[in-house]
Amino acid sequence: MEPLLVYPDPPPPELAQCLDLDGWAWKAVANADAAADEPDDGWAGAVVVADADPEGAFALCRRLRKVETPLQPLLLLVGGGQLADLELRDDLFDDFCLTPLRPAELRARIEHLFARSGRGTRPDLVEYGPLALNLETYQAAVDGEPLDLTYMEYELLRFLAAHPGKVFTRETLLSRVWGYDYYGGARTVDVHIRRLRAKLGEEHAGLIHTVRSVGYRFGQSRWGV
Repeated sequence: MEPLLVYPDPPPPELAQCLDLDGWAWKAVANADAAADEPDDGWAGAVVVADADPEGAFALCRRLRKVETPLQPLLLLVGGGQLADLELRDDLFDDFCLTPLRPAELRARIEHLFARSGRGTRPDLVEYGPLALNLETYQAAVDGEPLDLTYMEYELLRFLAAHPGKVFTRETLLSRVWGYDYYGGARTVDVHIRRLRAKLGEEHAGLIHTVRSVGYRFGQSRWGV
């Protein structure tokens, strides 16, 4: 996957976190000259933050657009007070997003730009409602906020989220997640489910349902119960 060009260097922490959680490869540049040092396969696109240093940001955008092959797609991040200026510079970007960032909006706008440009660089994700699991980076987030999961907690959540609505017994989860050679008891599953619910938080703990006398189900069943 070619990296996204990101400006400035270092980028705002919330932007770096969003890109990392969604699995985008990226490289930050400090100015327009640094953007000329392209990776071997070129840049996949650009995310340029213009709210703190608009002069430097637009200088970079002009540099990216005035080369023989203009860089696309280019997402501009601006503050609300900059909206009036965008009409005069709409040739320098493909879309914009307001700061402060909202992870869900940033994700949607980047994906929309890549879909529109025909670039297929979206990472492999398992998504269900507010939950997103990145299969490439082993990261998980709810409403854009990262979850601090152990490896087995991640694997259990990934397995459940990949089969929404299906009920699994504790024994099945042990064999499918921990492996057939695991000799732990069914209580292992209960402990991990309890920890997952705690980390999902009160608002989202209900994503994992207990099916009495059977086991566990992630999300809604086909009958909505």
